[in-house]
Amino acid sequence: MTDPSYSLIQLAQAATKTQPAAKAAADSGGPLARLFDLGGPIVVVLVVLSVIAVTIVLVKLWQFYRGRLLRHAFIRQALSKWTAGEPDSALDILAKSRNPIARVLQTAMSHMLFSGGAETTAREEAGRVATDELKGLGSYLRGLELIAALAPLIGLLGTVVGMIIAFQDLQSTGSRADPGILAGGIWQALLTTAVGLSIAVVVSGILSVLESAVDRTHHAMEDALTRVFTAPPHSGAPSTAKARTGPAPPAEPRFEGAPS
Repeated sequence: MTDPSYSLIQLAQAATKTQPAAKAAADSGGPLARLFDLGGPIVVVLVVLSVIAVTIVLVKLWQFYRGRLLRHAFIRQALSKWTAGEPDSALDILAKSRNPIARVLQTAMSHMLFSGGAETTAREEAGRVATDELKGLGSYLRGLELIAALAPLIGLLGTVVGMIIAFQDLQSTGSRADPGILAGGIWQALLTTAVGLSIAVVVSGILSVLESAVDRTHHAMEDALTRVFTAPPHSGAPSTAKARTGPAPPAEPRFEGAPS
């Protein structure tokens, strides 16, 4: 059975042997082609990972922009109508928003109104919708986390393989070893680590920003739901009992001797 590490070294050696033949094409093809020529197949893998990461980031940015994730002005407007005893106006405001928080609040308010004020049922349904919305916001973020973790390891693997090839070439030259050849092989091997670390740093930074936006949305969602359940729609309008309170009407005078 063939050793996988030995096969990887053979693949890297084959890529290294083709470098002189492709050098002129790489010089005329630009810096990216030269990077592929110097780094070998490991750099190609890292570039593929970076393309996947850029695709995920663009998809998430479009999702956040389309959902107006950072716009929360509608929450204050809807809750103001809700506490003022105007639930229909509050639901209309929420229906016009694409924000995931709007759908959660709309679910909670609807169940509070049309289920006879059963708070337990409204909480369970709103929690289910909130979980579904937050899961959608966090989709593909695990892929970015995986790329940020794998990129430096793949780059380090390329460096180790390159160092092995460099020292094998040095051994094959024997007493005619040229330190310049060894130095050139080492810096080419370190190139894959530099590429892997660069990808990991950028992806980790973008991942932190996206996760922060999801966390802020989660916090705003919980806060708004709490305010919905602690301030039912009738709290802002005077109740019948309160409307009737006040000074008692004067009693009718009674005269002695009058028939009762």
